[in-house]
Amino acid sequence: MDLLKQKLENSPLGSHWKRIGIQPHKGIDLPLSALHSKQSCGIGEFFDLIALIEWCSSVNIDMIQLLPLNDSGLDPSPYNALSSCALHPIYLSLHHLPNVHCYKELLLEIQRIKKLNHLPKVPFGDVHKEKMDFLSLYLEKEKQRLLSSSDFVTFIQENPWVKPYALFKVLKDKNNQTHFCFWPDSQNNLSVEQFEKLSNEFLTEVSFYMILQYLCFLQLSYVKKKATEHKILLKGDIPILISPDSADVWFEPGLFDLQISIGVPPDFYNEEGQYWGFPKPNWHVMRNNGFAWWKTRLKFASNFYDVYRIDHAVGLFRLWMIQTGRPSSEGHYEPYEHDSWEPLGRELLGVFIESSPMLPIAEDLGSVPEMVRNVLEELGIPGTKVMRWEKDEYGRFINPAAYPPISLTCVSTHDSTTLEQWWKEESSEAADYAKEQGWDYDPSLLYEYRKSILKSSLESQSLFHINLFSEYLALIPDLVWEDPKDERINIPGTLLPSNWTYKFRHPLEDIISHSLFKKEMRDLFAP
Repeated sequence: MDLLKQKLENSPLGSHWKRIGIQPHKGIDLPLSALHSKQSCGIGEFFDLIALIEWCSSVNIDMIQLLPLNDSGLDPSPYNALSSCALHPIYLSLHHLPNVHCYKELLLEIQRIKKLNHLPKVPFGDVHKEKMDFLSLYLEKEKQRLLSSSDFVTFIQENPWVKPYALFKVLKDKNNQTHFCFWPDSQNNLSVEQFEKLSNEFLTEVSFYMILQYLCFLQLSYVKKKATEHKILLKGDIPILISPDSADVWFEPGLFDLQISIGVPPDFYNEEGQYWGFPKPNWHVMRNNGFAWWKTRLKFASNFYDVYRIDHAVGLFRLWMIQTGRPSSEGHYEPYEHDSWEPLGRELLGVFIESSPMLPIAEDLGSVPEMVRNVLEELGIPGTKVMRWEKDEYGRFINPAAYPPISLTCVSTHDSTTLEQWWKEESSEAADYAKEQGWDYDPSLLYEYRKSILKSSLESQSLFHINLFSEYLALIPDLVWEDPKDERINIPGTLLPSNWTYKFRHPLEDIISHSLFKKEMRDLFAP
């Protein structure tokens, strides 16, 4: 450990590592939307995290990883953000809004909306409508008080992205949520004068969205404060790509190329490749303005997180470019020259390191050139190890005890099948794993097998061990849904209505008061 500590302290991320501690960190991962308490309104909310933080502290968990919390509008996918910075107001805890308890009619509304908690899936569209309607009513009463707050004025001054985002949201409302490319010419490619004119024309509506961001900032900042008090590290998730219909692309179109969409090429996992539809970042334009776009979003995220996941980290080295509307198989990598990949990746990661005190952890899964992992290790950036996918050249599972320390170990991801689904659906592979462990394969994942796999993930050589919270809940069958398919969060490359609507079977209060589950977790996470 002494040599590792010396290596990391002397890496470009040395100060970042010292800040969080060069020691094993063990945590849980969840989409906030899946959490629900008896106080929330149909979806997980910022203040729900406080009880979870306190419980994690009691069972020796020291990290909570959250999927992206950015505003994605009506899309439940947290990876299709309308803004690189703005938080989704759908996560606001209504009962914790300033002065809300002064209004009996608003408290009655909250009670009514709470009925959405009883549905087995997150009714994202319904929750969004109900909460936005409620926030409109609330701000009719509290808007002037909030606008005149010195803290609100400071927030707007320190976050210049808020006003363009707010105007974008207003114009999206005015244009029935259509893509901005269909808006009138007078609402696109704005000059400074046009921007100010529209902002003044719709001042009331713009103020509404600016205040919502301020309220989101207040609530998530408070959650971060509580996490720090309980010595819990919060880990965010920052995708390197953004929706083509976003405030960022609308307000700074030169930073992106809408004629090119990003995806991944055909491979062993997907014969047709994947077409994501995200626009190409114009790295050369971003470079010319000192990567201000990246610095802004990393600075804002630093208010809430100690650590962050770089989604699709290999894309910082090279991206699969597809002519918009064409199949993925017709794409190509850019930069074209392979010897340009490493310099680009080093440059961008260097910007990340310099721009934020948060420690980055790379999602480096799939087809990743060895050069990428070498650069990550050199910089002190952990990669990701999903146990079922870590195999040697002979197809044997690599013992987690042999994983490099500068890494994160997990048994599944939000995009994969759950551990139980893998065990049943990939029976040949699971049987191989069982054989290597000296077990008799059984199509049902036995309790002792599940616990052993989870324990193995927590005892790997990695410095980070973070599993989906639902994988731990599955130790107690009554805490998860009866049908294992209902525990799946997302199936990539599909537009299924079930994607991103996953919800924990029980409210948080029932989970954290479950004595047997707490005993299981204390056993697993014993120091």
